[in-house]
Amino acid sequence: MNLWVLFAGSFLAATLLPGGSEAVLFAVLKTNPQIYWPAIAVATLGNTLGGMSSYLIGRLLPSRGEIRGLERVRRHGSPILLLSWVPIIGDAFCVGAGWLRLPPLSAAAFMAAGKLGRYLVVAYLAV
Repeated sequence: MNLWVLFAGSFLAATLLPGGSEAVLFAVLKTNPQIYWPAIAVATLGNTLGGMSSYLIGRLLPSRGEIRGLERVRRHGSPILLLSWVPIIGDAFCVGAGWLRLPPLSAAAFMAAGKLGRYLVVAYLAV
């Protein structure tokens, strides 16, 4: 397994498609512990870009009406995206952030920070 597979798995796991990038990172680090930091960086980048694709989907949705479940995103703003890695609700937070037109750079920064934290825990457990 290489870093391209890790990137693809991390990207897809952050979209509305099901998948677990943690298992891919764990496997990569079990077989290649010497690429510890590059693997964490690639997984974080891929997962953040996948989350930003969900953000973009939210931006493209018509802004008519109200989307259910936006109260938390509206109340907390971009910092709620620290939880973008959480299964199911994380994807909704990303789409909601886009729909609310939260600033894309702060959205990406908070997404990346949350995802990095999760990957650091997974990486620590792997080695």
